[in-house]
Amino acid sequence: MLKQSLQYKLLQKLSPQQIQLMKLIQLPTQAFEQKLKQELEENPALESGKENSDDYEDNQNDEYDESGNDNITADDINIDEYLSDDEIPNYKTQANNYSADDDDKNIPYASGTSFTQHLKSQMNTFRLTEDEEIITDFLIGSIDDSGYIRRDLIDILDDLAFTQNIFTTEAELERLLLSVQQLDPAGVGARSLKECLLIQLKRKNAKPSRLLAINILENSFEPFVKKHYKKILKKYHISEEQLKDAISEIEKLNPKPGGSYVGNNKIAEQIVPDFSIRIVEGELELTLNSRNAPELHISKEYNDLLHGYKDSKEKSKSQKDAVQFIKQKLDSAKWFIDAIKQRQQTLLLNMNAIMHHQKEYFLSGDERKLKPMILKDIADKINMDVSTVSRVANSKYVATPYGTKLIKEFFSESMKNDQGEDVSTREIKNILATVIKEESKKKPLTDDKLSIILKEKGYPIARRTIAKYREQLDIPVARLRKKI
Repeated sequence: MLKQSLQYKLLQKLSPQQIQLMKLIQLPTQAFEQKLKQELEENPALESGKENSDDYEDNQNDEYDESGNDNITADDINIDEYLSDDEIPNYKTQANNYSADDDDKNIPYASGTSFTQHLKSQMNTFRLTEDEEIITDFLIGSIDDSGYIRRDLIDILDDLAFTQNIFTTEAELERLLLSVQQLDPAGVGARSLKECLLIQLKRKNAKPSRLLAINILENSFEPFVKKHYKKILKKYHISEEQLKDAISEIEKLNPKPGGSYVGNNKIAEQIVPDFSIRIVEGELELTLNSRNAPELHISKEYNDLLHGYKDSKEKSKSQKDAVQFIKQKLDSAKWFIDAIKQRQQTLLLNMNAIMHHQKEYFLSGDERKLKPMILKDIADKINMDVSTVSRVANSKYVATPYGTKLIKEFFSESMKNDQGEDVSTREIKNILATVIKEESKKKPLTDDKLSIILKEKGYPIARRTIAKYREQLDIPVARLRKKI
C-alpha cells in the first residue's frame, strides 16, 4: 500500500565553484601553471600580464552568479556593473610576499629515444623474416619500464593471432624471446627476477664465484632469497667465504635493467617548491613561489564590446546573444581571478601555521626538534577544515635551508616517552632506523630486541609497534637483513 509522508532533511552541498577552488588549492605549482594556461586558452575574457591602458578598471567586487542559471536575457544584465571605473579591483593589488624567481619558469623535458625504440634498433642486427620481425617487435612492446615481460607467452600468442593475424607456436615464441634477451641492457626481456639475474650472470666471464652463483640461483633460489644460508652451505659443501663471494656477484647485478636506461619513456619530474623558508636575522621568513601569483585581468576588448552595446540605440538579437556570451565569460574570468587570490591566501595561511608550529626545527634543522603535529592541529589554528589542510600538505613542497621537503613529512603523531613528554613518532622512527643501521648484520636484531633497546633509550614501545614502524621505513625482518 502506497503512503505519503513529509520528511525534513538538512543537506550541505558544495557549489561547482567551491569544488573547483578545492581542486585549485590541491594543485602543485607546475600543475597550477598548466591549469592557468588552459583557462587562458578557453576563456577569451581572461588575459595575463599587466594592462596596457591605465583608464580601464573592472569591478571585481561584483557577485558571481553561482546558481548556474543560463536563462538570463541580455536585457536583464546591468551593463554598468561590468563597466564600473571608479574602483580599483582587489585582484589588481599586488603583494610582496612572493619569491623572486620570475625568470625560472622553464620546465626541462627529457629528449632522445625511448626505451622501446632503443631495443628495437638493436634488433636490426638480427636476420629475421617479416613475421619474425613483427613477433619480436610485439615482444619488445610487452616489456615494461623495469625491463620485464610480465605476461604469459600463451597470452602473447593469442594477441598475435587476434591483432597481427600471425599464428605461431609457443616454442617459436620462446626461441625469439631468447633473441630479445640478448639485447642491452643485460637482463631485459626476463619473465622473473630469477631469469633476469641468470641472464646477467651468464653474460659475464666464467669464474668459480659466478658459476656457484648461477648454480645457487638455478637450484636453490627460494632458500637464497629467504637467506637460509645454512641450508645452502650444507647442500653445496662450501665455506662461508665461498658463499660470500657468490652473494657478492649476485649483489652486483641489476634487478631492474629497464630502469638503468637513461632514455626511458619516463620523464624525470622536476620538483618546484611552492614555498620558501629563509632565516633572516634569526627569524623565519616565508614566501610563496611567485609562479603561484600570476598577473591576470579582464580583457579590455570585452569591456569595449559592452560599451558599444550600452551606447547603441537599437539592440538586435545578435547583439543580445553576444552580450549574453560576454556576460558568461566575464563571470567565469572574475571568478577565476578571485579563486586564484583565495588559493594564494589559503596556501600562505596553512604554511605559515605549519612553520610556526615547527619553528624550532626550521631554525635548527634538527629533526629531533620536530613536534608532534596532525592535520587537526593546523586546522584548529587557522579555522579551516582538515581536508583543506590535507590538500595543501599532501601535494606541496617547501624549500628550506636544509633542502626541499614535502610538507606532509612535517606531520606525525605523538607518543609519550618514559618521562611523560610528547615526542614525535618521526623521532622514534629515526632512532629505530639508526639502531638497525648499527646492528651486527651477522646477527640482526629481532623486533623483540629492538623493543627492549628503545625502552632502554626512554621510548616504551611494544613489539607490534616496532614492526609497524619498521614496515613503514621499508626495513625487512631480521632474517632478511642477515649477511654472511
